[in-house]
Amino acid sequence: MNLLSDRILNMATSATLAMAAKARELRGEGKDIIGLSLGEPDFNTPDFIKDAAIQAINDNFNSYSPVDGYVELKQAIITKFKRDNNLSYTLPQIVVSTGAKQSLANIAAVMLNKGDEVLLPCPYWVSYSDIVKLNDGVPVEVKTSIDTDFKMTPEQLEAAITPNTKMMWFSSPCNPSGSVYSKAELRALADVLVKYPNIYVVSDEIYEHINYIGGHASMAEFDDMYDRTITVNGVSKAFAMTGWRIGFIGASEKIARACNKMQGQITSGANCIAQQAVITALNAAPSKVQYMVDEFKVRRDLVLGLLNDIEGFNSNTPEGAFYVFPDVSFYFGKTLRGKTINNATDFSLYLLEEALVATVTGDAFGNPNCIRISYAASQEQIIEAIKRIKKVV
Repeated sequence: MNLLSDRILNMATSATLAMAAKARELRGEGKDIIGLSLGEPDFNTPDFIKDAAIQAINDNFNSYSPVDGYVELKQAIITKFKRDNNLSYTLPQIVVSTGAKQSLANIAAVMLNKGDEVLLPCPYWVSYSDIVKLNDGVPVEVKTSIDTDFKMTPEQLEAAITPNTKMMWFSSPCNPSGSVYSKAELRALADVLVKYPNIYVVSDEIYEHINYIGGHASMAEFDDMYDRTITVNGVSKAFAMTGWRIGFIGASEKIARACNKMQGQITSGANCIAQQAVITALNAAPSKVQYMVDEFKVRRDLVLGLLNDIEGFNSNTPEGAFYVFPDVSFYFGKTLRGKTINNATDFSLYLLEEALVATVTGDAFGNPNCIRISYAASQEQIIEAIKRIKKVV
């Protein structure tokens, strides 16, 4: 009898966290590592949100919260969905979780049975595939390319659907590509999905406000997709609250109640102080955090300009989030400083060891030709990092 379960033995380690750990190890050896691997804003949580948390502590919020979140927070989420996304939800349709990752895990646990297929337009966020597999689902990768800004076409969606297809998961703005689906592009995908009424959609909108083109669109805006779409969001990215761990969903009441039931047996309610702070965050106008978005856009343009001066980095222009996802297959088969580069993983490790710059291999996101570079770092760090990369290639 094995000590550990097949479940954990077959699960991949998060590539983003693994790269961050490797970078920390090298820093511990005294090496000057520039980290461009983690998807975490380098801003502090805004003071008006911190003040709300302090007030909650002083008001003695220290007891278990309702499993699906405080009513006041759920009401703030309902207001946010209506204000920002033109989506109408009621209290029983909202579930607050310990981060959007738990929201995704809840959805998979309550909706997937053994053999159910989940379509994942590539590239996709690193944890989607293993969350699906952990719940006995089958991840089905739908390959996209830089030529279509890494967006799935309706034709690709149609071709990927089988009798076993249960769900489609995607993010917009996308981690890792920064791609943003327009309302027309989502409508074209919805026109395919309406022909298959048993397929449900997870729309991961955690980067919603970090959008450089304006006009964020949600799949649930369409009447014929509303009941079949689970909208996932949270405060980690736009409000620089990664460590506060608050995510939430808007879904049909049946799915929401199932997620509430599942969460009640796993973690129960999310952190009570963090919930109180998020009420303040969501009730504020999105313009309160626009300064972060403006700075991210400056950094995006800086990264793209610097990468364009390096042969072999083929980049499109991301429209949201804070990543670039260049195709680096130009280097495959080449030998750099005595090291043969066979794939994106080799290249990412090469940049860490030789340039002392941490990135993430595209293999982790379902695209083996690319690497992910996060520009959630200062302009000075970005300039130095790209300078180092250019030197070693």
